[in-house]
Amino acid sequence: MQIRVLFFGVLKDLAGRSSDDLTLAEEATAGDVVEHYQRISALKGMLGSIAISVNQEYARPDAKLHSGDEVALLPPVSGCSPQSQGGLADPLKIAKGRASMTRGAIETEAVLARIKRPEDGALVVFEGVVRNHSRGRRTQYLEYEAYEAMALKEMEGLAGRALSQFPIRDVAMVHRLGHLEIGETSVLIAVASAHRAAALDACRWLIDTLKQTVPVWKKEYFEDGAVWADGEPFPEQVVPGTHSRSSASK
Repeated sequence: MQIRVLFFGVLKDLAGRSSDDLTLAEEATAGDVVEHYQRISALKGMLGSIAISVNQEYARPDAKLHSGDEVALLPPVSGCSPQSQGGLADPLKIAKGRASMTRGAIETEAVLARIKRPEDGALVVFEGVVRNHSRGRRTQYLEYEAYEAMALKEMEGLAGRALSQFPIRDVAMVHRLGHLEIGETSVLIAVASAHRAAALDACRWLIDTLKQTVPVWKKEYFEDGAVWADGEPFPEQVVPGTHSRSSASK
């Protein structure tokens, strides 16, 4: 059977390509894809900390594959290049729900106006902002890359989980992609609730979980070069069993 393999973040750089068409035996699993790329010496040190997705869903290494499947090898995430696999339209792609991604500026006030209601006693906002330094060096700018279709699904899933786990009324999440200058907003999370405690708790949970599970990667540019940012280790439910949970550069 033939499948499509996608590489993101530092894996794309190390593999020297963003995708592959791979022929495998009919009983192949997701773990067999990882095993295949162990032959590329540059990837060997990375493959112990990656996650695997099959058709935009996180998958275990023993997941059975089928002809035509799309398998992505995902380095630890935490929001990369100006071009990404999903073909996101400019300037804004809105999911049918509470999550969106954009290559234009995130319009915080417009998002807040959209979700705010008279019954809300609290509207908690988190904005991730591009700072001017990292790794002891002055940052010039950032680039963000995502596995866009999967990232939107994951963000929508997080919004739904927050609504079921916390006594809140609504959630809005926006992530920026592409080129970002110093001071620009890279991610926005807004939570509306009758009471502040629930909104604060939900907002903190959303950004912390997003940084671990949503497939977005960040590349930092300095005067003397560029480097993929170190990602958060994947949670155990995302990288089970055979994979180490050590962090890796992106």
